[in-house]
Amino acid sequence: MKKSKAETAETRKRIVETAAKTFRRKGIAATGVAEIMAAAGLTHGGFYRHFGSKDQLVAEALSATDKNMVRDSREAAEKGAEAMLAVFQDYMTEAYRDKVEDGCPLAAMGSELVRADDNTRHAATTSFRKIVEAAAPFMRSPDDAEGMDTALSLLTNMVGALTIARMVDDPELSDRILQTTRRRIAQSIG
Repeated sequence: MKKSKAETAETRKRIVETAAKTFRRKGIAATGVAEIMAAAGLTHGGFYRHFGSKDQLVAEALSATDKNMVRDSREAAEKGAEAMLAVFQDYMTEAYRDKVEDGCPLAAMGSELVRADDNTRHAATTSFRKIVEAAAPFMRSPDDAEGMDTALSLLTNMVGALTIARMVDDPELSDRILQTTRRRIAQSIG
């Protein structure tokens, strides 16, 4: 029996959401297509009805997360500096650090995205650029009128800080990294 377009779209969405969480939790290279399909409750053979390759799935999975920085920063931009500050500081919390599978793909998969195909890298670049553009008007810097350089610096600091806070095996150091970065965010947005 053939599936309806709505059923097919829902199945594809389930695969992408499952892949996004698994890629963030385990990494791209360590996650196989068969594992993703099984976790989504599907057979491995059905994968290629939805995707041309694992790389295509990775590119789509970049934006499929419960906590989407592109969406959240754009919504915050409409509400003003306080909302942007809240979104950025939430990124640097212990709860966000500890939920890798629901967090930012740039921090969770960045080192692997460096070696991804052109389409995937372009998707990651587009997402990063959208966050910078949404944040730039709220940056406080006397020598950066447009705020772009300050936003670039702040966002790369945030992604790096979150990555290192997850990496270190010293809980106090990890918490200190988050706290220091939250202070930096507060100094940069106004």
